Amino acid sequence: MPAQQQDKPTAGREKQETEQLTALIGKHVIHALGQPGDFHRVQVRRLWENRYRVNVLVGADITSTKVAHSYFLVADGDGNISTTIPQITRQY
Repeated sequence: MPAQQQDKPTAGREKQETEQLTALIGKHVIHALGQPGDFHRVQVRRLWENRYRVNVLVGADITSTKVAHSYFLVADGDGNISTTIPQITRQY
């Protein structure tokens, strides 16, 4: 029983670290791309190891949201992006 209680804080900490890392990656993408005028949010999905799919969503409201930009990228444990496909260029 004590082992299960110890697993919960560890799992919670790992989830928090993952959320912080994905938020940081999203910030790096928006910094490189620029922020669209009708920006809704950045969606960062971890695929495996240090590979991610990042979608930049735009729209006036949730019902009209669409993917304006989508990237497959490699980022390290600190959120630094080393490779993007396609390359992120300043748009806004």
